[in-house]
Amino acid sequence: MDGIINVLKPPGMSSHQVVSYFRRLLGIKKIGHGGTLDPGASGVLPILVGRATRLSNFLMDYDKTYVAELTLGLSTTTQDASGDTTSMHTDFSISPRDLADTLASFQGSIWQTPPMASAIRVGGKRLYELERQGISVPREPRQVQIYSINIMAIWHEQETMGFGTRVLLRVVCSKGTYVRTLCHDIGEKLGVGAHMSFLTRVSSGPFHSSSAYTLEEAAALAERGSYEFLLPMDSGLPGWVKVKVHPAVEERIKNGNYVLPEHLIDVPSTLTVGDDVALLDVEGSLLALAEIKKTDQLICQPFRVFMR
Repeated sequence: MDGIINVLKPPGMSSHQVVSYFRRLLGIKKIGHGGTLDPGASGVLPILVGRATRLSNFLMDYDKTYVAELTLGLSTTTQDASGDTTSMHTDFSISPRDLADTLASFQGSIWQTPPMASAIRVGGKRLYELERQGISVPREPRQVQIYSINIMAIWHEQETMGFGTRVLLRVVCSKGTYVRTLCHDIGEKLGVGAHMSFLTRVSSGPFHSSSAYTLEEAAALAERGSYEFLLPMDSGLPGWVKVKVHPAVEERIKNGNYVLPEHLIDVPSTLTVGDDVALLDVEGSLLALAEIKKTDQLICQPFRVFMR
């Protein structure tokens, strides 16, 4: 069994726990995920089954879309609602224009310092493991991209915003972005403090919440012997040129040997040196990922093979 499941992770479960859930449900050990989602957050979590686990690096590279709630006036140790309060500002007044201008300043390329409540490894240990021991260590800032950050709603009773005002944001960003840190840094720039009080991931690359399966839906289908929730492996490669190959050269691909352009069929576009392509068999199953190179002639060289 190989493929990708677009899962709607519930809040309260870690990404690892969701992986364990599907290992039990499908009776398969070789299962992973395509990008960690915080235990307190909900939303899209691609689950990789069987040979699809070898696609994890590619899925993690995709841009993400989040809906987050930012609460003004209160900062926490974890930068979200689960942490202890570190500072509180109760007497301030911010106009929607001030907030909009501040949000605009975070668009583009920014630097973030990963929070201690993150899965980054330092000295062989996860930062969140050190945090639980009361240990804080220096972290190197990382550059990320905020493609857009938009206000979806503001919950406040006055014309201006004060303590406890909640702002719903839609954030489109690059991999490695910590939305909780974004909320914290917005509060710092406003001078009033803030934390992330809610988070859901709407999309991760080609996978969207509108077509995701809950754990209960996947379990109900599996109990009936239906695995319609299992998408083909190439569904995780939407931007790749996909070409089918002649059955006679499948053994060469299996052994990692190059094939010639004339062995490719159903080529959707002209191939040039440097192109990455997904090689499929005549039935459309993913065989390998390859690159178009040139020696004395054009060749298609596999660099990641999925064939058994």
